Amino acid sequence: MWSEHCSYKSSKLHLKRLPTQGPQVLQGPGENAGIVDIGDGYAVAFKIESHNHPSFVEPYQGAATGVGGILRDIFTMGARPIAAMNSLRFGPPDQPRNRRIMEGVVAGIAGYGNCFGVPTVGGEVVFGECYSQNPLVNAFALGLFRKDRIFYGKAVGIGNPVLYVGSKTGRDGIHGATMASAEFDEASESKRPNVQVGDPFLEKLLLEACLESMKTGAVVGIQDMGAAGLTCSTCEMGGRADTGIEIDLAKVPQREQGMTPYEIMLSESQERMLLVAERGREEEILRIFRKWEIDAVTIGKVTRDGMLRILDRGKKVAEIPNRALTDEAPVYRRPVAAPAPPSPEPAPPSGSLSLDWGSPNLSSREWVYRQYDHMVRTNTVQAPGADAAVVRVKNTRKALAMSLDGNGRYCRQDPRVGAQLSVAESCRNLVCAGARPLAATNCLNLGNPEKPEIMWQVTQVVEGIAEACRALETPITGGNVSLYNETLGEGIDPTPVIGMVGLIEPLSRLRGSWFLQEGHRIVLLGPLRLQETGGDVYTRWVRALPCPPLDLDLEVRVQRTCREGIENGLILSAHDCSEGGLAVALAEMGFSRFGGRTLGAEIRLPAAEEVGEVLFAEYPSRILVTVETENLAALERIAALQGVPVTFLGQVVPEVLSLRSTDSTVIEKSMVSLEETWRNCLGGLFADPL
Repeated sequence: MWSEHCSYKSSKLHLKRLPTQGPQVLQGPGENAGIVDIGDGYAVAFKIESHNHPSFVEPYQGAATGVGGILRDIFTMGARPIAAMNSLRFGPPDQPRNRRIMEGVVAGIAGYGNCFGVPTVGGEVVFGECYSQNPLVNAFALGLFRKDRIFYGKAVGIGNPVLYVGSKTGRDGIHGATMASAEFDEASESKRPNVQVGDPFLEKLLLEACLESMKTGAVVGIQDMGAAGLTCSTCEMGGRADTGIEIDLAKVPQREQGMTPYEIMLSESQERMLLVAERGREEEILRIFRKWEIDAVTIGKVTRDGMLRILDRGKKVAEIPNRALTDEAPVYRRPVAAPAPPSPEPAPPSGSLSLDWGSPNLSSREWVYRQYDHMVRTNTVQAPGADAAVVRVKNTRKALAMSLDGNGRYCRQDPRVGAQLSVAESCRNLVCAGARPLAATNCLNLGNPEKPEIMWQVTQVVEGIAEACRALETPITGGNVSLYNETLGEGIDPTPVIGMVGLIEPLSRLRGSWFLQEGHRIVLLGPLRLQETGGDVYTRWVRALPCPPLDLDLEVRVQRTCREGIENGLILSAHDCSEGGLAVALAEMGFSRFGGRTLGAEIRLPAAEEVGEVLFAEYPSRILVTVETENLAALERIAALQGVPVTFLGQVVPEVLSLRSTDSTVIEKSMVSLEETWRNCLGGLFADPL
């Protein structure tokens, strides 16, 4: 319980700086998931968590149980999960070991989510050398419920019975929490027994039984058994309610013989929950679980003394105050020291316009998301491949947009600005889909906090997220910190991942991120070049420090312009400029979607000394939109009121990407050829046996 994974002892001090309140926030950090109000009596619960260490040791089960754990966090609050996403990072996929890990992780996510019956609607996949020995698997889930039916992980009511429900307890996953709180070394393969084993079919039954039990009114508290298993669920429920819990381990369903009390308390066997029932009504709950053929048994009771008391066949084997394991866990103020400036990135040739259109980091992720069922439950209205995933709220005019974004490369160079850029991009993706951003969750993936330079990264990342979330009015409702992502002393780039949720209302405001029709005009909202925001930083950025500056005030105004353009029916589609810059964003908008046509763009660029800067620089605060010709002036008026630069670039044409400056043709490529390269790059790496 005092491990980094459970106690957040190195980061808790800094996380307090994050904004966590807002009129829409019903539950902030401290519970199993954050909750926001979406109006008309509805609320959504959402959260992101990491399963990095288990996924390195055993990719399939590590990823699968990461999905299972985040789903339990959602329905523990009383919400039915309606969408899942994931943020994944691996080493370069041309290396067999990295491909093996990636194949296992993707298969694990697909296997669990598909069998459970939740649509996996989006996410991100990024490749980088620093993730070769430290893959990142961050799982996100979102659930929907009525806001008057929220449940909390509190053991309230002295004398109320404590119920164990779900899978039997085995020896799998013991010390999983401590494994996730240490670096890896040559002996990492021996830690396979620390990885949990999941059963998505059982979890589906557990979901239905829990939600049905909640409807009876007999459940007064509920908590899933995640890291540290029964130890964590008991002391956290008691700690939150300032009560005690007494349990007898002899009553815990077990699937292995001869398990010691120590093993039972620390097992991380999956698909298990701890419930507190209203005294005298426990049989109502037990009857429901028997109907669903799930183990359910009363193992203890709530006490008034604040102690966690563990019995084994009536004999006391452990006793400790709940708060000693939870609220009173150590909080470290670790040394912080800024590292030496990172080495400059290799400078591209001056004036170079080359771009690797087949780079795995720029290619289609179809090979990944085609393995996921993204249509189950029939709510998905914007599938994977768009700027944001969108699911509808049935029987309403509402839809929910979701996005996951992070950029370790930027954070390596400047953790504070890099974190701001991740928040801004995630928010921008929602706006492009027609949503009003509501709130965010974050997963902070970093290295060994015992190193002062890593703790400096932690402080800078938190500060950057806090500044951006305040500016964009998207409070943090919860999340996860994953430290010790290092192997043999080599750590990852600091990689904060931001999960953002927004509301589209009415659903008719939904926008895709692709061209719709020939003749539509293509417009850039935001600066064409960074000189327009106060200074030429192209040389510093591209040739020395690849982290573009972010003007948060401009970002807010660009997003507001896009939202108003959509709300007024002017903008037909919108796509943010990010990886690869303007040229790649234009190509992506033309690629065929869902059986549609491949379209192209005819673009006239203003005279520029550095055409490569205009086309490929990854400046923030830029959104490509399409509009009808007759609506150009109205959009320009909205932008002018916000003080946002507008550039009329060209128009949508058939199947050719034509980019011309005033004096030459810069790019003239067949969109069909570009799309074939883009679509087949990643999947082609997995065509041959490993």
